[in-house]
Amino acid sequence: MNLLEMKLDEYPLHSYDKIRYCDTDRQGHVNNALFSSFLETGRVELLYNPKKPLYSKGGAFVIAGQKLDLLSEIRWPGKIDIGTGLIKVGNSSIKLVQGLYQNGRLCATAETVIVQMDEASRGSKSLSDETRGILEKLVI
Repeated sequence: MNLLEMKLDEYPLHSYDKIRYCDTDRQGHVNNALFSSFLETGRVELLYNPKKPLYSKGGAFVIAGQKLDLLSEIRWPGKIDIGTGLIKVGNSSIKLVQGLYQNGRLCATAETVIVQMDEASRGSKSLSDETRGILEKLVI
């Protein structure tokens, strides 16, 4: 799979964020730190959906690693469309892939490893069978 060739509609999950004027820097484009916030929107809508949270009781999801490629600037005003999918579901971890798009143009890609952590022991915690089943349907 080549993330640079993926279109937004090829991702199984879609979300968006509004670009605010305060997100811009002196050059007039969105500050690169905001790219991570946009990615967070896509992750959180999947992992912490109030109607169907995927974490186990006593568990929480944490980022173990992230690779972010900035491809083009994002400018105000407008919105960012966020595509999210998975490429791997492990015992206690998942590997997400995401794309950020403005007006149909790919602006960034990311691969993020998320681990479910046991809040008491601070170690990894296996995904439930139910969660694993839901996540496996999102593998692209």
